[in-house]
Formats: sequence, structure tokens, C-alpha cells
Amino acid sequence: MKIGNVSQTVIRRSILKQLKTKRKEAIIEPSVEEMCSGITVPNGYQTIFTNVTLYGNEKDIAMFAFAQALNDLYTRGASPIGVNLSILLPPYAYESRLKSMVEFAEKIAERQNIQILNVKAQVSPAITKAVITVVGVGMLEEGELIQSSMGKANQDIIMTKWIALEGTLRIVREKKEELEQRFVPTFMAQINLLEENLFADKELKLAKKYGVSAMHQITDGGILAALWNMAEASDIGVEIDLKKIPVKQETIEVCEYFQLNPYQMTSAGSTLLMTENGKELVELLLKNGIHAEVIGRTTAVKERVIFNQEEKRYIDRPAQDELLKIYGV
Repeated sequence: MKIGNVSQTVIRRSILKQLKTKRKEAIIEPSVEEMCSGITVPNGYQTIFTNVTLYGNEKDIAMFAFAQALNDLYTRGASPIGVNLSILLPPYAYESRLKSMVEFAEKIAERQNIQILNVKAQVSPAITKAVITVVGVGMLEEGELIQSSMGKANQDIIMTKWIALEGTLRIVREKKEELEQRFVPTFMAQINLLEENLFADKELKLAKKYGVSAMHQITDGGILAALWNMAEASDIGVEIDLKKIPVKQETIEVCEYFQLNPYQMTSAGSTLLMTENGKELVELLLKNGIHAEVIGRTTAVKERVIFNQEEKRYIDRPAQDELLKIYGV
């Protein structure tokens, strides 16, 4: 099989078809598009879980895993409580690297007001890069759950922040020396400032309070995969204006240098929102310092299309994330 997430066809055929045991406490049905699971607990509450696995040489890789996990919980309307952290290191790693990874993770947990509930670490001869897994846990009251499958036809689609946000930052971590030979220090500094946009708690809390039908974080496979997954989960179509999809100039230049497609690159911190009055919600987000734009509409006709002026193209099923090419895949 190809490197990266297995295809949606494989997930349906070899994973989902094997899952037959049911419990009444489970509240989220496993699916190709769903990133979270959940159970009902006593006193009118529900507990939501999400699982994120990343690999790479970045010393602060936990920041990206935490961002994906916590943002997934926020898109489901949950308030994050804590995470379980699992670290797998290659044999050449020193104890000092493990210590610094955990110290960095604890700083993030403190800033996000969550607890690291447990940490497990192993050294494996089977890997060449560090692998980190974060299991995020959040809570919400019954009736507050928001899923990607709750999107409706004839609604506005809002995108917050910029595509390939996370991917751009991780490329800089992996290819710092090479990029410093290509770009001036001020350019590199501008990219690093994007870190403050990785966590989407502020905008997702505002969106939940405003009232949205569905929310979905843009991660593996980029904006094109996120649009496909939301449409597929809700059994609707989408019409997107390519020119309205926000992208940073720094991202364009980094992606051009490495010949990568930013529209198929992971972007933790950026989200898609579906709502009846997109213009009003965008104004609310902008007023609170969150960049947002209406990029299209949902449709009852189940076509997933992107318009680039007069050109019309169809969105394909999610492809391998472009960031994997940086790791030689």
C-alpha cells in the first residue's frame, strides 16, 4: 500500500466492514470522514476522543499533533480536557531529545489549559524518525455534538485562516538550512509567525455559539480532501471559487520551491464551516481578529466542483498529502 493514510476504498473494505460490535453508549458511528469517536457518560454529558499520529524530526512535533487533536475536539463542539501522549523514537535518539520533546509538550498543554494525562515512550529498531501519537479527550453536554455529516444543502462554506498553514511550518522545520540559503531572514521570520494560528479554539467557540451546521478541520490531504469529506459525510455537493481560497504568499513560494501543491497539504488551525449566513459569521470572525472568507456554497446536486474563473474542475477523492514528499515519499 502507499505511504500515508490508506485510501478511502481500503478503509471501507478492510476496516469499516469488519467493525460489527455495537454498544449503546457509542454516539459517533465510525466512517471514512469522521475524525472523532465518543461515548455517553452519566449526568447528561458525552466524552469525545480523537487520535493523531505524526512523524518527523521536528523537536516541537508535539505542537502540531496537539493542534490537530484539540482542533478536532473543538469542531465537534467539545471542550478539551487532556491528552495521552505516546512517543516512539529511533535507536539513535538520545534521552535529551525525549526530555526536550516532553518539556515542549508540557508548555503547550499549559498554554492550552489541558493536562497531559499519561506519557509512554519506546525506542524501536523499525523506525528512522520519531513518531508521536496524541489521544485527545474532551467533554460536552448531550445535544451539543456537531459532526461533519450535519452539513446541509444551500449553505455558505467559510474557510478560516489559510491553506497549507501547518504544512508550511513543518517544511521549514525539516528544510530550515536549505530554505535559509534561498530566502532572506525576514521571509523566514514571517513564516514562523504563523505558529500562533495553529490552535483554532477562539474561532471554533465563536462558530459554535453563532450556530453552524458543521465544522471540519483541514488536515491530511489539504483543503481538497476536507471539502470532499464534508460533502461526502453530509451527502451533498459543493461549488467552490478557487480565487477565494485564502493562501499566504510565503506558502506559495515555499511550495513552488519544492514543487508541492498547497491545496493538498495539511493545514491544522484552518477549518471549514457551514452556515446559513456566511457573510454575517465572517464579519464576526474578522471583528475578533480571525481571518475568514466565504469560499463557496453547498448544493443539493452531489457534484463537488471548483471554479477558476471560467474553468470548471471536479474535486477528486482525497489524495496523499503533499507534505509526505518532503520526507522522500
